[in-house]
Amino acid sequence: MSRLRVESFSISLDGYGAGPAQDLDNPLGIGGKALHEWAFATRTFRRLFGMEGGSTGVDDELAQRGFDNVGAWILGRNMFGPVRGPWPDESWRGWWGEEPPYHVPVFVLTHHARPPLAMAGGTTFHFVTDGLPAALERARAAAGGRDVRMGGGVATIREGLRAGLIDEMHLAVSPVLLGQGEHLLHGIDLPALGFRCTRHVPTPLATHVVLARG
Repeated sequence: MSRLRVESFSISLDGYGAGPAQDLDNPLGIGGKALHEWAFATRTFRRLFGMEGGSTGVDDELAQRGFDNVGAWILGRNMFGPVRGPWPDESWRGWWGEEPPYHVPVFVLTHHARPPLAMAGGTTFHFVTDGLPAALERARAAAGGRDVRMGGGVATIREGLRAGLIDEMHLAVSPVLLGQGEHLLHGIDLPALGFRCTRHVPTPLATHVVLARG
């Protein structure tokens, strides 16, 4: 059976996965961009956005690992865009331009229905209004035996953890303090959920931790 994985999810030293006040100018919240400096430098990230060069060390290895054997994604609505409430129209098409970096079906959790959105490069966004378990069932069907990657945001990952749905998490702990924002693990007992650390490796830009159940 395909696994549900969280990959390359960056958190601050004080445990925040996003800064406060997410909006069009600050899609990761105030200060949140600094969490991802390790990823921005990698060859994998740069290739996703049509750029050349980039690092090829451990940071890049783990960034690339996050795309291996992934057949579908799940995103919370805030990861898709800053629009809140009912969709005013269909003009918002995501943060990523006309060719998003997913290239597989993506299931977006929302309370407000919207028709599927087909983009260049094989990405189609499906808007799911009946909750995370339903989104996961659809994503697994679309993945065709491959894994499903959960891209966040924080609230979506917390929901997945509490429901016992997530099988593995790769967290990149960046050397940044945010002080406020969205805390990833507050009140969540990972050992009680069956998680253990299977890998940890530091680099100059992050400390990478892989947690798996079982």
